[in-house]
Amino acid sequence: MKGVIMIIDGMADRPHEKLSGKTPLEAAETPNMDRIAESGVNGIMDPIKPGVRAGSDTSHLSILGYDPYSVYTGRGPFEAAGVGVDVKPGDIAFRCNFATADENLVITDRRAGRIRSGTSEIARTINSMEIEGFEDVEIIFRESTGHRAVLVLRGPDLADSVSDADPKSEGKPPKKVKSTDGSPESMRTAEILNMIVERSYEVLKDHPVNLKRISEGEAPANIILPRGAGAVPDVEKFQTRYGIRAACIAETGLIKGIGNLTGMDVIDVEGATGGIDTDLDGIREAIISTLNDDYDFLLINIDGADEAGHDGDLEGKLEFIEKVDAMLGDMPEMDDVCFILTADHSTPVSVMDHTGDPVPIVITGPGVRVDGVKSFGERAAAAGGLCRIRGSDIMDILLDLMNKKDKFGA
Repeated sequence: MKGVIMIIDGMADRPHEKLSGKTPLEAAETPNMDRIAESGVNGIMDPIKPGVRAGSDTSHLSILGYDPYSVYTGRGPFEAAGVGVDVKPGDIAFRCNFATADENLVITDRRAGRIRSGTSEIARTINSMEIEGFEDVEIIFRESTGHRAVLVLRGPDLADSVSDADPKSEGKPPKKVKSTDGSPESMRTAEILNMIVERSYEVLKDHPVNLKRISEGEAPANIILPRGAGAVPDVEKFQTRYGIRAACIAETGLIKGIGNLTGMDVIDVEGATGGIDTDLDGIREAIISTLNDDYDFLLINIDGADEAGHDGDLEGKLEFIEKVDAMLGDMPEMDDVCFILTADHSTPVSVMDHTGDPVPIVITGPGVRVDGVKSFGERAAAAGGLCRIRGSDIMDILLDLMNKKDKFGA
């Protein structure tokens, strides 16, 4: 028996007036998700606990059975591990955005027009920077998917107790990074970060990639915004924890990083952008191929619905959910597979950010007690046999259905 968890990132939502009070998932044409719901046991899930606005990182850790309050040090280390940086103890890692700033360093686009190309050339320029007075600190910068990137600081006397540079909205300059605990190490780290942000604009404003983007009417990626500081955590490997061999198919560096740090084999998919333009056919073929390999467990993350939610793109979210549904319809029958379909959090288009609303979940496979739910959606799932569970319950339920759970007691 194999176990599969497919997470449609940010798929869950809130009722929308333009959809006559339905959510995008409820309004979308999803015959294949409905078929899955009808053949399984349904419920709603709080990724961490009720009302907690989970990030994709903390929710995935919880769903995989790790306590995010213990192992989560910040987003940066996971993002860095996901793009191939060999992070080491003592490194301080940050998630970054390529962004657009005007001549007054006011951010005009936090995602640099959803940049898709040229970021590797920009990353090389960032890596060549030197910060005067801090020559003992190595700057390791690498592009991720789209507007995402990672920054790693390696050197003595550094700490992760620092604030973000990202102002979180346009029309504001980058925030001054500050120490959050007053320690000499964190104050030193904050000073370095502030210099890196300012210096990034100086070296990128006239970069050939950006001059070309400007000439084509596109937003330049002329500044970086670090956030999500974290020291590299010590995470128990998934196979050690559960005794099963696992693989991960994901689009973004963040989720790939969770796969890497938990010891999963990360399967790269060409054309998987993490946006609504992602290659779902390529993802489907990778899923089929991986399930035919010698793996016991497969984690899948598909990200486009989350992007649409953050952009407030109602039509884009509807269309993407329907595309994912069509992909599910093209999947072959999976015998001896316990399959879970869910989301990692809600990203309502009306809020344009994550919320603490629970998400729908359905489990299918041999031995599942099928309930009477006929469609897959936030409110329909709430009537199902799983009732309301937490993300931390999922691995126990899955391993039990896979007949790989040890008995507790005599």
